[in-house]
Amino acid sequence: MDQIVAETVSCQNQINSYFDNQRIARLLKQSNVAKQYGIAPVVVMRMIFSLVFTGKNLFRYLQADDSGSEIGKDTVYRFLNSVNANWRKFLHLLCAIVLNKKILPLTSTDTPKVFIVDDSLYNRNRSKNVELLARVHDHNDHRYYRGFRLLTLGWSDGSSFLPVSFSLLSSAQKKNRLAEAAEIDKRTNGFKRRAESLRKAPDGLMDLVKQARDSGISADYLLFDRRCDADCR
Repeated sequence: MDQIVAETVSCQNQINSYFDNQRIARLLKQSNVAKQYGIAPVVVMRMIFSLVFTGKNLFRYLQADDSGSEIGKDTVYRFLNSVNANWRKFLHLLCAIVLNKKILPLTSTDTPKVFIVDDSLYNRNRSKNVELLARVHDHNDHRYYRGFRLLTLGWSDGSSFLPVSFSLLSSAQKKNRLAEAAEIDKRTNGFKRRAESLRKAPDGLMDLVKQARDSGISADYLLFDRRCDADCR
Protein backbone atom coordinates (compact mmCIF):
# COMPACT_ATOMS: atom_id res chain seq x y z
CA MET A 1 0.00 0.00 0.00
CA ASP A 2 2.81 2.40 0.91
CA GLN A 3 4.43 1.75 -2.46
CA ILE A 4 1.19 2.49 -4.32
CA VAL A 5 0.74 5.75 -2.40
CA ALA A 6 4.36 6.74 -3.10
CA GLU A 7 3.98 6.04 -6.82
CA THR A 8 0.74 8.03 -6.95
CA VAL A 9 2.36 11.00 -5.22
CA SER A 10 5.37 10.82 -7.55
CA CYS A 11 3.10 10.72 -10.61
CA GLN A 12 1.10 13.70 -9.34
CA ASN A 13 4.28 15.68 -8.72
CA GLN A 14 5.47 15.02 -12.27
CA ILE A 15 2.12 16.14 -13.66
CA ASN A 16 2.23 19.33 -11.59
CA SER A 17 5.76 19.99 -12.81
CA TYR A 18 4.73 19.46 -16.44
CA PHE A 19 1.77 21.84 -16.11
CA ASP A 20 4.04 24.51 -14.62
CA ASN A 21 6.86 24.09 -17.15
CA GLN A 22 4.55 24.17 -20.18
CA ARG A 23 2.48 27.01 -18.72
CA ILE A 24 -0.77 25.15 -19.30
CA ALA A 25 -2.77 27.84 -17.49
CA ARG A 26 -1.64 30.45 -20.03
CA LEU A 27 -2.38 28.14 -22.98
CA LEU A 28 -5.90 27.53 -21.66
CA LYS A 29 -6.49 31.26 -21.40
CA GLN A 30 -5.25 31.78 -24.96
CA SER A 31 -7.66 29.02 -26.08
CA ASN A 32 -10.65 30.81 -24.58
CA VAL A 33 -11.01 28.36 -21.68
CA ALA A 34 -12.13 30.80 -19.00
CA LYS A 35 -13.32 30.41 -15.44
CA GLN A 36 -17.10 30.60 -15.10
CA TYR A 37 -17.27 30.13 -11.34
CA GLY A 38 -14.91 29.62 -8.41
CA ILE A 39 -12.38 27.00 -9.59
CA ALA A 40 -9.67 27.89 -12.10
CA PRO A 41 -9.73 25.90 -15.40
CA VAL A 42 -6.14 24.70 -14.96
CA VAL A 43 -7.10 23.03 -11.67
CA VAL A 44 -9.92 21.11 -13.33
CA MET A 45 -7.68 20.26 -16.28
CA ARG A 46 -4.94 18.95 -14.00
CA MET A 47 -7.39 16.76 -12.09
CA ILE A 48 -8.86 15.21 -15.27
CA PHE A 49 -5.39 14.76 -16.78
CA SER A 50 -4.09 12.98 -13.70
CA LEU A 51 -6.90 10.39 -13.76
CA VAL A 52 -5.41 8.80 -16.88
CA PHE A 53 -2.02 8.21 -15.26
CA THR A 54 -3.30 7.16 -11.85
CA GLY A 55 -5.79 4.65 -13.24
CA LYS A 56 -8.85 6.28 -11.69
CA ASN A 57 -12.38 6.60 -13.00
CA LEU A 58 -13.86 10.10 -13.02
CA PHE A 59 -17.25 9.09 -11.65
CA ARG A 60 -15.78 6.90 -8.88
CA TYR A 61 -13.24 9.57 -8.00
CA LEU A 62 -15.88 12.26 -7.55
CA GLN A 63 -18.09 9.91 -5.52
CA ALA A 64 -15.30 8.82 -3.16
CA ASP A 65 -15.49 10.34 0.32
CA ASP A 66 -11.71 10.39 0.70
CA SER A 67 -10.93 11.98 -2.66
CA GLY A 68 -10.27 15.33 -0.99
CA SER A 69 -11.33 17.12 -4.16
CA GLU A 70 -13.28 20.37 -4.10
CA ILE A 71 -14.27 19.80 -7.73
CA GLY A 72 -17.81 18.56 -8.24
CA LYS A 73 -19.42 16.72 -11.12
CA ASP A 74 -21.14 19.85 -12.44
CA THR A 75 -17.82 21.70 -12.54
CA VAL A 76 -16.19 18.96 -14.60
CA TYR A 77 -19.04 18.64 -17.09
CA ARG A 78 -19.33 22.41 -17.45
CA PHE A 79 -15.60 22.52 -18.20
CA LEU A 80 -15.75 19.70 -20.77
CA ASN A 81 -18.96 20.85 -22.48
CA SER A 82 -18.11 24.52 -22.87
CA VAL A 83 -19.01 25.73 -26.38
CA ASN A 84 -16.55 28.62 -26.06
CA ALA A 85 -13.40 26.56 -25.48
CA ASN A 86 -11.13 26.14 -28.50
CA TRP A 87 -9.48 22.80 -27.79
CA ARG A 88 -7.96 22.60 -31.25
CA LYS A 89 -6.08 25.86 -30.65
CA PHE A 90 -4.92 24.56 -27.28
CA LEU A 91 -3.51 21.43 -28.91
CA HIS A 92 -1.81 23.54 -31.61
CA LEU A 93 -0.18 25.83 -29.05
CA LEU A 94 1.03 22.98 -26.85
CA CYS A 95 2.31 20.97 -29.81
CA ALA A 96 4.18 23.98 -31.22
CA ILE A 97 5.92 24.63 -27.89
CA VAL A 98 7.00 21.01 -27.43
CA LEU A 99 8.09 20.73 -31.06
CA ASN A 100 10.07 23.97 -31.35
CA LYS A 101 11.63 23.95 -27.88
CA LYS A 102 12.15 20.25 -27.13
CA ILE A 103 12.29 18.18 -30.32
CA LEU A 104 13.60 20.29 -33.21
CA PRO A 105 16.75 21.44 -31.35
CA LEU A 106 17.70 17.75 -31.07
CA THR A 107 16.76 16.88 -34.67
CA SER A 108 18.98 17.27 -37.71
CA THR A 109 17.80 19.77 -40.30
CA ASP A 110 18.30 17.05 -42.95
CA THR A 111 15.80 14.73 -41.26
CA PRO A 112 12.48 14.69 -43.17
CA LYS A 113 9.53 15.97 -41.14
CA VAL A 114 6.07 14.75 -42.08
CA PHE A 115 2.42 15.33 -41.35
CA ILE A 116 0.52 12.03 -40.94
CA VAL A 117 -3.21 11.84 -41.63
CA ASP A 118 -5.49 9.12 -40.34
CA ASP A 119 -9.22 8.68 -40.93
CA SER A 120 -10.74 6.19 -38.47
CA LEU A 121 -14.17 5.09 -37.36
CA TYR A 122 -15.32 6.46 -34.00
CA ASN A 123 -17.94 3.89 -33.07
CA ARG A 124 -21.02 4.95 -31.08
CA ASN A 125 -23.18 2.01 -32.12
CA ARG A 126 -25.25 2.01 -28.91
CA SER A 127 -26.05 5.71 -29.09
CA LYS A 128 -29.34 7.09 -30.37
CA ASN A 129 -29.61 10.81 -29.71
CA VAL A 130 -26.01 12.04 -29.84
CA GLU A 131 -25.70 15.30 -31.79
CA LEU A 132 -24.95 14.72 -35.49
CA LEU A 133 -24.75 10.95 -35.03
CA ALA A 134 -24.48 9.37 -38.47
CA ARG A 135 -24.29 6.10 -40.35
CA VAL A 136 -20.58 5.64 -41.11
CA HIS A 137 -19.08 3.03 -43.39
CA ASP A 138 -16.27 0.92 -41.93
CA HIS A 139 -13.83 -0.20 -44.63
CA ASN A 140 -12.48 -3.01 -42.47
CA ASP A 141 -15.81 -4.76 -41.83
CA HIS A 142 -17.50 -3.46 -44.99
CA ARG A 143 -20.60 -2.44 -43.08
CA TYR A 144 -22.21 0.64 -41.57
CA TYR A 145 -22.05 1.66 -37.92
CA ARG A 146 -23.51 4.45 -35.85
CA GLY A 147 -20.82 6.96 -35.03
CA PHE A 148 -18.45 9.45 -36.58
CA ARG A 149 -15.28 9.62 -38.63
CA LEU A 150 -12.28 10.85 -36.67
CA LEU A 151 -9.88 12.74 -38.91
CA THR A 152 -6.56 13.25 -37.11
CA LEU A 153 -3.34 15.00 -38.03
CA GLY A 154 0.02 14.17 -36.47
CA TRP A 155 3.66 15.24 -36.87
CA SER A 156 6.68 12.93 -36.96
CA ASP A 157 10.40 12.96 -37.71
CA GLY A 158 10.65 9.17 -37.80
CA SER A 159 11.56 8.92 -34.11
CA SER A 160 8.99 11.08 -32.35
CA PHE A 161 5.27 11.56 -32.90
CA LEU A 162 3.11 14.47 -31.79
CA PRO A 163 -0.68 14.81 -32.12
CA VAL A 164 -1.36 18.09 -33.93
CA SER A 165 -5.05 18.39 -34.68
CA PHE A 166 -8.33 16.53 -35.09
CA SER A 167 -11.80 16.84 -36.59
CA LEU A 168 -14.83 14.72 -35.73
CA LEU A 169 -16.87 14.32 -38.91
CA SER A 170 -20.55 13.44 -39.24
CA SER A 171 -22.04 13.07 -42.73
CA ALA A 172 -22.48 15.70 -45.41
CA GLN A 173 -25.61 13.84 -46.57
CA LYS A 174 -28.64 14.58 -44.41
CA LYS A 175 -30.15 11.13 -45.08
CA ASN A 176 -27.21 9.51 -43.28
CA ARG A 177 -27.49 11.71 -40.16
CA LEU A 178 -29.51 10.17 -37.35
CA ALA A 179 -29.66 13.34 -35.23
CA GLU A 180 -29.17 17.02 -35.91
CA ALA A 181 -27.12 19.58 -34.01
CA ALA A 182 -28.47 21.52 -31.05
CA GLU A 183 -29.27 25.21 -31.41
CA ILE A 184 -26.35 27.19 -29.96
CA ASP A 185 -24.79 30.62 -30.44
CA LYS A 186 -23.34 30.81 -33.95
CA ARG A 187 -20.42 32.91 -32.70
CA THR A 188 -19.03 30.13 -30.50
CA ASN A 189 -16.35 27.56 -31.28
CA GLY A 190 -18.90 24.85 -30.56
CA PHE A 191 -21.07 26.00 -33.46
CA LYS A 192 -18.03 26.20 -35.76
CA ARG A 193 -17.08 22.60 -34.93
CA ARG A 194 -20.64 21.40 -35.57
CA ALA A 195 -20.72 23.16 -38.95
CA GLU A 196 -17.29 21.79 -39.79
CA SER A 197 -18.40 18.21 -39.07
CA LEU A 198 -20.84 18.42 -42.00
CA ARG A 199 -18.11 19.18 -44.51
CA LYS A 200 -16.34 16.61 -46.65
CA ALA A 201 -13.06 15.12 -45.49
CA PRO A 202 -10.80 16.76 -48.14
CA ASP A 203 -11.96 20.22 -47.14
CA GLY A 204 -11.50 19.40 -43.47
CA LEU A 205 -8.02 18.01 -44.09
CA MET A 206 -6.90 21.13 -45.93
CA ASP A 207 -8.07 23.28 -43.02
CA LEU A 208 -6.25 21.10 -40.47
CA VAL A 209 -2.95 21.41 -42.35
CA LYS A 210 -3.36 25.16 -42.88
CA GLN A 211 -4.19 25.77 -39.21
CA ALA A 212 -1.20 23.71 -38.13
CA ARG A 213 1.17 25.65 -40.38
CA ASP A 214 -0.29 28.96 -39.18
CA SER A 215 0.47 27.83 -35.61
CA GLY A 216 4.16 27.38 -36.42
CA ILE A 217 4.09 23.62 -37.05
CA SER A 218 5.65 22.72 -40.40
CA ALA A 219 6.56 19.56 -42.28
CA ASP A 220 8.13 18.51 -45.57
CA TYR A 221 5.62 15.85 -46.61
CA LEU A 222 2.01 14.80 -46.04
CA LEU A 223 1.49 11.06 -45.54
CA PHE A 224 -1.71 9.02 -45.58
CA ASP A 225 -2.65 5.44 -46.36
CA ARG A 226 -4.66 4.18 -49.31
CA ARG A 227 -7.87 3.89 -47.30
CA CYS A 228 -7.62 7.52 -46.20
CA ASP A 229 -6.98 8.51 -49.80
CA ALA A 230 -10.18 6.75 -50.86
CA ASP A 231 -12.19 8.35 -48.06
CA CYS A 232 -10.93 11.83 -48.89
CA ARG A 233 -11.84 11.68 -52.56
